[in-house]
Amino acid sequence: MAEVLRVALVAGEASGDILGSGLMQALKAQHPNVEFIGVGGPRMQAEGLVSDFPMERLAVMGLVEVLGRLPELLSRRRRLIASLIERKPDVFIGIDAPDFTLGVELKLRQAGIRTVHYVSPSVWAWRQKRVLKIRDACDLMLTLFPFEAQFYEAHQVPVCFVGHPLADAIPLQADRAAAREQLGLPLDVPVIALLPGSRGGEVARLGSLFLDAAERLRALRPGVRFVLPCASAERRQQLEQMLIGRDLPLHLLDGRSHDALAACDAVLIASGTATLEALLYKRPMVVAYRVAPMTFRILKRLVKSPYISLPNLLAQRLLVPELIQDAATPEALAQTVSPLLVDGEVQTEGFDAIHRTLRRDASQRAAAAVLGLLGRN
Repeated sequence: MAEVLRVALVAGEASGDILGSGLMQALKAQHPNVEFIGVGGPRMQAEGLVSDFPMERLAVMGLVEVLGRLPELLSRRRRLIASLIERKPDVFIGIDAPDFTLGVELKLRQAGIRTVHYVSPSVWAWRQKRVLKIRDACDLMLTLFPFEAQFYEAHQVPVCFVGHPLADAIPLQADRAAAREQLGLPLDVPVIALLPGSRGGEVARLGSLFLDAAERLRALRPGVRFVLPCASAERRQQLEQMLIGRDLPLHLLDGRSHDALAACDAVLIASGTATLEALLYKRPMVVAYRVAPMTFRILKRLVKSPYISLPNLLAQRLLVPELIQDAATPEALAQTVSPLLVDGEVQTEGFDAIHRTLRRDASQRAAAAVLGLLGRN
């Protein structure tokens, strides 16, 4: 029987829990005797992780919220580092959450434990000097996108591009008719999906804007229907408030963002991972984003990349329109989305090639890279 491989993992939010559980499955398939310790959510626990504390304690968004929780986060990190050094795992894998996990990686690597970071922070876009800390903290970086791997290679950080699990999960061709049937939408009307983000702050800034744009789109395209997936019960409540007094042919969905993307003809979408999902569903899109004015002024000075949305970063050119901050008006959004209902395929021509580039069986490749680092494959 193969000797026990002890793998420590830490994920800080739901997306990391999904990635972590896929990686754990693949590690078990490739190395029959493996045990997992660290911090993770329900999916990782279902794969056999005994979590040191609830993952939710790490899921903090926003500067002010982080400051309020800083003493607890620092104390948890200190205790976790001490406990892992004592338990001596063969490898530590920090999954996203770089503000928490890179600090853990640095201390463990200094203690002689191999370290891997899964999901690159946006170092290529801003605060590029962080790459020096990453080089000190991890033996191997696993990236979801090829342009990230190029950046690390240029900075002499050992890296492996593994592809994106979403590209594995989403079919190369989505069945629009089946998705519409599931959502009770007719086949013969134009449908626009509205995705104003999954967090409360995003929906506060973009929800009414997207609904105002929808009203203008209805004037431009009579007969159009809208679907809006709500990330949670709280987001649904927030959006229901915004819909009071409006007369829109709109379906609010509980979750089901993939069904909405499969069913629609075009998407008005907040910048974020959802833009990648829209690309993988081959749906033409307009990307919009707004942040607090002061945050925007700071980011404008710091961000090195000419684009903010994943489709444009992946194509390394302006593939989809980005309307940011003051440019994101209801009129501009409606005028930019409307033509996509007629000639959207002009925009989506390059989407399939990107999908195939990212479709690499990410979890299996990530597991193979980790075992390769340990000389166990």
